[in-house]
Amino acid sequence: MGSAALAQVWESMAAAIEPDAPLTVSEWADAHRQLPKKSSAEPGPWRTDRTPYLREIMDCLSSTSPVEEIVFMKGAQVGGTEAILNALGYVIDHAPGPVIFIQPTVDLAKRFSRQRLEPLVDVTPRIREKVAPARSRDGSNTMLAKDFPGGQLVITGANSAVGLRSMPAQYAFMDEIDGYPVNVDEEGSPIALVEARQRTFARRKRAKVSTPTIKGRSAIEAAYEESDQRRFYVPCPDCGEMQPLEFRQLQWTKLGLPPEQAVYECRACYFAIKEHLKPGLLAAGEWRAEAPEHAGLGKVRGYHLSALYAPLGWMSWGEIAKQFVESEKDPDKYRVFVNTVLGETWAQRGDAPEWEGLFLRRDVYATGTVPMGGLFLTAGVDVQKDRVVFEVVAWGRGKRSWSIDYGEIPGDTADLEHGPWQQLDELLARQYPHASGVPMPIRMLAVDSGYNTQTVYGWTRKYPMNRVIAIKGQDHGGVLIGSPSSVEVFVNGRKSKRGGRVWPVCVGLAKSELYGWLRLEVPTDGSEPAPGFCRWPQYGEEYFKQLTSEQLVAHRTRKGYVRLEWEQIPGRQNHALDARVYARAAASLSGLDRFTDSDWAVREKQIGIDRLITHAVKEWSQPVPGGDPAPQPQAPTRPRSEPRAQWLRRPSGPWIKRS
Repeated sequence: MGSAALAQVWESMAAAIEPDAPLTVSEWADAHRQLPKKSSAEPGPWRTDRTPYLREIMDCLSSTSPVEEIVFMKGAQVGGTEAILNALGYVIDHAPGPVIFIQPTVDLAKRFSRQRLEPLVDVTPRIREKVAPARSRDGSNTMLAKDFPGGQLVITGANSAVGLRSMPAQYAFMDEIDGYPVNVDEEGSPIALVEARQRTFARRKRAKVSTPTIKGRSAIEAAYEESDQRRFYVPCPDCGEMQPLEFRQLQWTKLGLPPEQAVYECRACYFAIKEHLKPGLLAAGEWRAEAPEHAGLGKVRGYHLSALYAPLGWMSWGEIAKQFVESEKDPDKYRVFVNTVLGETWAQRGDAPEWEGLFLRRDVYATGTVPMGGLFLTAGVDVQKDRVVFEVVAWGRGKRSWSIDYGEIPGDTADLEHGPWQQLDELLARQYPHASGVPMPIRMLAVDSGYNTQTVYGWTRKYPMNRVIAIKGQDHGGVLIGSPSSVEVFVNGRKSKRGGRVWPVCVGLAKSELYGWLRLEVPTDGSEPAPGFCRWPQYGEEYFKQLTSEQLVAHRTRKGYVRLEWEQIPGRQNHALDARVYARAAASLSGLDRFTDSDWAVREKQIGIDRLITHAVKEWSQPVPGGDPAPQPQAPTRPRSEPRAQWLRRPSGPWIKRS
């Protein structure tokens, strides 16, 4: 063999054993990532140029970047999940190590694995050849655990402390962190548990991604505020002014355009930028840190992005303007718009509504009867030492509500045999007459387990979980109802073989929602009330004082950030507020938040009406047939003593104190 041939052989051998050149996440994605047909509107090869704002975010998660953590507070339709999937594929193929991927719940983790991860593996050859086939006999690829050369991927929910502490992790991808529980299995914050699993790795990477929720309670907002707070600046095609895209600059009304034809107005020269120019804007954009003083050693970077940046074909400015117009008069829809489209926290007013105003607009239907608009009943029970406080609420279309019954049942709540629990059994068995003439049962009852916990567990376990549930209130969280957890139940001091379950309820979120509903104005034109509108019969003053007995108070943390906490107004009890919140939780589990028009139609048919008789306020408020008309409300005079207690007598004697 000649020297030239030998040299060629040596060059070939050297090339064969030479390690691959280091890639960034975006370079790897452009070279190898495939988008599946099952979960992508644009299947085929990934192109970072389609979403140029994601390039820097992804590249911070590259092995060559000094950044340890990225915080991504975002709106919808900007490609955030795909960016994290690109980083995950990069780790599996190019920079292996132990990985943990966290969704808010274990159920969502399973859904993510089935709907997003499995298609990614199937259509991306570089990943498919390194991850064992699903359901292989060696068990190296299960729904929540996948082995690959040099590492392992564990997928879990933030509601599982066992899953969070299952293994040390060099890489941690935390998705939708505003949906995480504040405290998981009494072991602390799930985010803190994940961070603790990474401390032994010098070259660790961590991503926190989420749509924000309520201001002062949003985990992603808190993390973003501690970062250097980057925003994506784009140039005006007319004057060149660099600026972040902001909703206030979206214009249509003053230009005489329908929302669908909205344009973006430059903040400097007022040039009307049309939608088709967006690709050029994004390509010329750059991230700028608006709080560089928080950069520290450059280990943490924060990014904020709204749906205004969505590429052509994903979500247009016209669609955003239309969503705004459709949502601005509905508090629930507008909050969703602010969170998911603008990618901003919802600043809920926390001052308590005036109880006098609510007292003055009491309705004329009789207590214990269900007006025509009420289509199913739930109950909430607040447990105290010497009594339980309950409220029965009717729910209808648009989450409108009518209070049907409210009172106290006295007795030692620690005594399961002789306390108020038998009377609560009677309440649960009661049928309330509907305006249509059909008797209506309580569909679900939620009882607080924060006081005399074991007694509550002992009572609730008598009933099926679709009828009676034990709940545990928590101040913070991104969802109203979390996933239930198993609890130990003791009967006569001995542990029962059949335990129970308790549902976590974000009472802070429920109170914010309720206070928004309480502020809704009574329509003066005879039109249908706004979604969430609340009504009550002729309750006494004390009920309304308790219903408005808490307010949001801002507290500054040691790091200087503002945190909102619900605090009781001095001199006011809050039992009515708690009972209403628990009834709302029961309504959510009964389907209130997911009912469609057809679902409501089914319930109208079940009680003998194919549709509501009328939407006029005066007719919605008519007394039910046979009910005694209540007196018209009069303004309370001060000072005034509390109304004398009224007692509902039964054969067993007085037991319910009516307010």
